[in-house]
Amino acid sequence: MPIASDLPAVAYFPAIVRDECDSPIDALVLLGVPRDEATDLVAATWNEGNGEAARAQDCILCDIDGGRPVAVLRTPEGRWAACNAFPEKACGARREAERVLAKLLKRGRRGLVAEWKRG
Repeated sequence: MPIASDLPAVAYFPAIVRDECDSPIDALVLLGVPRDEATDLVAATWNEGNGEAARAQDCILCDIDGGRPVAVLRTPEGRWAACNAFPEKACGARREAERVLAKLLKRGRRGLVAEWKRG
């Protein structure tokens, strides 16, 4: 299910927000990931390094429904956005990804630029 192996070590890609949730597990379930698999994905992203408290990564990227990429992103407010992701449009710079996102947004949709860091 994870699709991150195709991305460079650091990449920025556009994502269109479908909804916001209080937890990354709830956001993955909203996107159609079975709850037990969502729990496993979130647990696999936890980091405990550099003296920081353990927490999930800010971006969880996976495929669902036969290859449709989705992402769960932490919002600036601390919630979790369930998003349709476009990793095939990944860019090396945030500004480039913001331009691509602007082209994808229409009819009042809201989007975010995801920052992917291979861990």
